[in-house]
Amino acid sequence: MTDKNRYILTLSCPDVKGIVAAVSTFLADHDGFIIESAQFGDESTGRFFMRTTFEAGSKAPDDTAITRLFAPIALRFKMDWQLVDVNYRPRVLIMVSKEGHCLNDLLHRQAANWLKIEIPAIIGNHADLKSVAEMRSIPFHHIPVTPEKKPAAEKKLMALVKDLNIDLVVLARYMQVLSPEACAALRGKAINIHHSFLPGFKGAKPYHQAYDRGVKIIGATAHYVTGDLDEGPIIEQEVIRVDHTHSPDALRSLGQDIERQVLARAVKYHTEQRVVLNGNKTVVFK
Repeated sequence: MTDKNRYILTLSCPDVKGIVAAVSTFLADHDGFIIESAQFGDESTGRFFMRTTFEAGSKAPDDTAITRLFAPIALRFKMDWQLVDVNYRPRVLIMVSKEGHCLNDLLHRQAANWLKIEIPAIIGNHADLKSVAEMRSIPFHHIPVTPEKKPAAEKKLMALVKDLNIDLVVLARYMQVLSPEACAALRGKAINIHHSFLPGFKGAKPYHQAYDRGVKIIGATAHYVTGDLDEGPIIEQEVIRVDHTHSPDALRSLGQDIERQVLARAVKYHTEQRVVLNGNKTVVFK
């Protein structure tokens, strides 16, 4: 089943009068029927954000023409914008290490059509999850990473991103830090899941650290990858209450479940064009 002739227009620009009127008038003048629209003006940054789903009628120009005709309005308001066909399935590259809970969850949600995405490949710096990819008939690329091999490994990563026309890279518990150069190249197009409600415990054995500190909540954070480790714009977060009866293993089990949920929601929001960058923050139209 497809949504015939439906498109999603997302934009951000300086917050001035007349933006909504200009967009809605443009769509009406070109036989566009608005299905859903949301907007937000951020007083702290002075920017305006908008996401509009519309249906192109029988007299509407095609998407190429719509893009050309809308360009003068975008220029007038200094918009960063994009127009996407609702039926387009973003191409997502998943990166993993040894833990498979996030990978398995994403694959299940894609198979169930909850995530409307294509997964052309999976990259692992270990081969532990190769069989998971093979069960889904998804090509698995084992690219080991050591300090000496890291530049070559990232070169292979970026080559795959280009050759496979990747729209989004998902670090599904990929236990490697990307270089500043890779982060810059993937700005706004790479999502990481962090095992904490940031800011929180960093480094090895975070759940043991949490246990030792007697925390009362644990959580997970999905954010865009930047050169600043675990400090990229946050897309989604979740927490759960715990107490003194929870062992480190129990905390880890609960934490992994939250990681799955948070990462899946972040990927869904991104691939449905619901996330717009706002400096070091995000606007998420749910």
